[in-house]
Amino acid sequence: MRDLFYFTLLAMAMIYTLRQPWIGIMSWTIVSIMSPHVFGHRIKTFPVAMVVAVVTLIAFLAIRDNKRKFPVCRETATFMMLMLWFCITLPFSYDVEGSYEGWKKVMKIDFMILIALAMLRTKHHIEVLVWMLAISIGFYGVKGGIFTITSGGNDRVWGPESTFIEGNNELALAIIMIIPFMRYLQMRSQSRWLKLALLGSMLISVASALGSHSRGALLALAAMAAVLWVRSKNKFTTLLIGVVVGGAFYSFMPSHWFNRMETIGEYQADGSAMGRINAWWMAYNLAKDKFFGGGFNIYNPVMFGKYAPDPTDIHAAHSIYFQILGEHGFIGLFIYLLLWLFVWLSANDLRKRGAKLPQTQWVADLGAMCQVSMAGYFVGGAFLSLAYFDLPYNTMIVIVLARAWLDRKGWIEEEAEAAALAAKEAEKAGKGAVKKKPSRLRWTWGTAA
Repeated sequence: MRDLFYFTLLAMAMIYTLRQPWIGIMSWTIVSIMSPHVFGHRIKTFPVAMVVAVVTLIAFLAIRDNKRKFPVCRETATFMMLMLWFCITLPFSYDVEGSYEGWKKVMKIDFMILIALAMLRTKHHIEVLVWMLAISIGFYGVKGGIFTITSGGNDRVWGPESTFIEGNNELALAIIMIIPFMRYLQMRSQSRWLKLALLGSMLISVASALGSHSRGALLALAAMAAVLWVRSKNKFTTLLIGVVVGGAFYSFMPSHWFNRMETIGEYQADGSAMGRINAWWMAYNLAKDKFFGGGFNIYNPVMFGKYAPDPTDIHAAHSIYFQILGEHGFIGLFIYLLLWLFVWLSANDLRKRGAKLPQTQWVADLGAMCQVSMAGYFVGGAFLSLAYFDLPYNTMIVIVLARAWLDRKGWIEEEAEAAALAAKEAEKAGKGAVKKKPSRLRWTWGTAA
């Protein structure tokens, strides 16, 4: 029954995608980030992502839209530059065949990001995308938070298997990144019940992040909370809520959770922390030796034997920065950092320019919450290998599209389109009334006769 349910949803989504291609992007977002099909049986091995991508691409090419325009800006140019650099470094990889699989996976994700940028353009598109992101990760936040509360915080929260967020650390960071999007939706909502539901989801998601027992998540949560306080309009109320919520969780979490968090300041005695530092040194030494880096497959005995201080302690990069550095060299890291610098600056631009008009206030709120989300990613990502994870790039999509909407005065454009559509509908209704009028007269006349 579960497989039948998922296949039915997939079929319906693809049918609608053939009529409205942007729905395919929303479907792709859910499949790539939430991966709901992993809860099925046969559908778990079915190429769901490929089906969604192919149908979306067919619809994109088949349906012409004169208003569709790819946003050419510093973010998209830098993003494509990063994609190009990944292609350049591939032939110089330590293990070309092994790196090809990683390259192929990353290119598929990045290609769909470009399609999303080309296909989405309206305020409605942007807000639906934010909802899809919030639902996709928020599901695991609420689910994990309930598990944390019912288990007394004694057990760890894990993500769906065979995904970017399978690990407890990775899921916790994704949840932390999505909480600001929930806050944005709460700010824009007109329904009291929806506002309360989103508030509850945010609080439960915090419990889920803490229930992961991830030290990196705790640092990311602190960074996110700090930027949220800075960006909040009522700082005293925000601080008061933060203190109350923090105090509640402080009294709730078990003693062994505090013991683990206290090791943040004693990393020299922690094997996991020292293993990460060892992997960072390996990535740095590798990048110094090889201009193009070592490719997507460098976490093996050969690479650690040649470049790591401790060749026997083999770990993944456990850092978005050292991951890019080791795999694509200093040039790759420079492009990667430049991309996120531009995204951050554009989010700040949205926050400032959007606040000038009532019609664009939603843009200001969105820009502020995107910065809050990115703060969590920049800090938490320093301890996780999530350089290619979809969610931060979806944040980039939201910011780029919102800035393009603001630049072209999208509120004026969409008001004109709505007025034109209303006039067209009124004209159709008028023609229908005219056509029906003669028959009504004949019927009346005949009755009178």
